[in-house]
Amino acid sequence: MKLFAKILVLFVLIFTSCKSKKNVVDNTNVHSISTKKIINNHYGSEFNQKTISAVLNARYKDNKTSVSFSIKLRLEKDKTIWMSATKFGFPVAKVKITPSRVSYYEKLQKTYFDGDFSLLSKFLGTELDYEKVQNILLGQAVLNLKKGNYNSKIDNNLYQISPKRANDLFGILFFMNPDNFKLNKQEIRNPKKEQLLTVSYSDYKDIKGEQFPENIRIKAIDQKKLTTINIEYRTVEFNDKLTFPFAIPNGYKEIDLK
Repeated sequence: MKLFAKILVLFVLIFTSCKSKKNVVDNTNVHSISTKKIINNHYGSEFNQKTISAVLNARYKDNKTSVSFSIKLRLEKDKTIWMSATKFGFPVAKVKITPSRVSYYEKLQKTYFDGDFSLLSKFLGTELDYEKVQNILLGQAVLNLKKGNYNSKIDNNLYQISPKRANDLFGILFFMNPDNFKLNKQEIRNPKKEQLLTVSYSDYKDIKGEQFPENIRIKAIDQKKLTTINIEYRTVEFNDKLTFPFAIPNGYKEIDLK
């Protein structure tokens, strides 16, 4: 996979979460409550704006490469996720995701992808659709916790939610802050493929009544290969009127995101 394709695909699929203060919680304030109440409180704190317009800095690092870049993010809830990456002020790549389509192109190698979620699902080793991607972006659990059966416990001052019935193909854990019941971390593990995906969050701020992250750390392990992405928000606005310009340039070569 080309570098900027990998960066943006990882970024779109993984970054997340919201809160109003630091993730350090005094264990004496964490009370044991029912799993049902934890889940209901989580959905009671859902993101309640129509659009997001944000600018952020991101640093990508793997075993061979380290690069920083700027990203413009636009999201219209339930409809469109759009991102544009720049390096030294020059545009290098764009992504547009709708409920039925994933499209991407990058200017350095002049390549593109235009298709459904099947390849992205294969890339992460778990089934994906627009709703799951959007939930991750908005700090909601990637699975519908109201439809499954889950256990909960207090772990490291957070509420840990895990499926009662283990999945042979992948494991998933959710860690929720007891102050606001937003996700502090989502962890997806594929033991068979030796893959681990973890998203962690540090500082957060209140933006027009919504809790939103300031810093996000993404860690992906594929066998022995480690990839990290550190993200810092510069500006965030809600409910602006947005456009999502996207057109694959002529002469670009189609790529396979394997």
